[in-house]
Amino acid sequence: MYYYGHGVEQSYEKATEWYLKAADQGLADAQCNLGLMYEYGTGVEQSDEKAVEWYQKAADQGLASAQCNLGNMYEYGCVYGYGRDVERSDLIAAMWYGKAAEQGYARAQYNLGWMYRNGRGVRRSDKKAAKWYHKAAKQGNADAQCALGLMYEYARVYDDVEQSYEKAAKWYHKAAEQGDELAQYHLGLMYEYGRGVERSDEKAAEWVLKAAEQGFADTQNHLGWMYEDGTGVEQSDEKAAEWVLKAAKQGFADAQNHLGLMYKNGTGVEQSYEKAVEWYLKAAEQGLAIAQYNLGEMYALGDGVEQSNEKAREWLQKAADQGFDCAMFGLYDRW
Repeated sequence: MYYYGHGVEQSYEKATEWYLKAADQGLADAQCNLGLMYEYGTGVEQSDEKAVEWYQKAADQGLASAQCNLGNMYEYGCVYGYGRDVERSDLIAAMWYGKAAEQGYARAQYNLGWMYRNGRGVRRSDKKAAKWYHKAAKQGNADAQCALGLMYEYARVYDDVEQSYEKAAKWYHKAAEQGDELAQYHLGLMYEYGRGVERSDEKAAEWVLKAAEQGFADTQNHLGWMYEDGTGVEQSDEKAAEWVLKAAKQGFADAQNHLGLMYKNGTGVEQSYEKAVEWYLKAAEQGLAIAQYNLGEMYALGDGVEQSNEKAREWLQKAADQGFDCAMFGLYDRW
């Protein structure tokens, strides 16, 4: 009641006080809640050691949520961004996920599926990954539903999974309806290309927009292309540039290169070779071959930069080394 402020003045500190009283009496739910308070520093000074201590007490009593939380602590250790001081162990993480998953705890089932998919703490097995994803997905876990969609769509890169665009679209839709941005994006692509669903540019744009509005950079760039081409939306170079810029600012290399092209050609923005070079460079420095090629061409022609055959060769060579054909031809034709 204190945690949520139901009938009393909200207070994390008092919530912690009462959780502690119950936890000391051995109540597993209270021990797990106390672990959460310590993990995130809510109402108490943040402490990974105490979080693990209380999760362990509840997990030893068989509480599935505590077992899953304990697995999470061991999976990510001190690398997850919370300043954790727990020694990382995939083996221990998988063990606790397994205990919780066997009890039907959906989040642990998804996590265990992920461990099997990536061979973390267990022997890699796409078949077992799909099994646990299915169990979690059937309980409505959006991460698992999206993961299943990916497995069915891209079955060629998985073992023991039969490709089915229809099943992929079904699971993407379930996850997308829950707001999963990755599922929304992939569902949009399914509609755009008519995979597993009847082709519809309008529905494609609808789902891509939902994902883009959540800040998913890949989707924002894709939405930019849709506005640029008028696919499922009214054609607008200005809106295209707006969405591509959002993605580029997040450091998405494809979008940075795309924005460079838009500045080069004056598409939806005021034409500027200098800004084109600026965005090409950002993408090129991330190793994007087409951006390296584009930047090399700018140096070769002296567009937006001081003409330099040396720098042109340097960037074209970087792209060529990645097998980018246009860069190979550019080097051959000029030098």
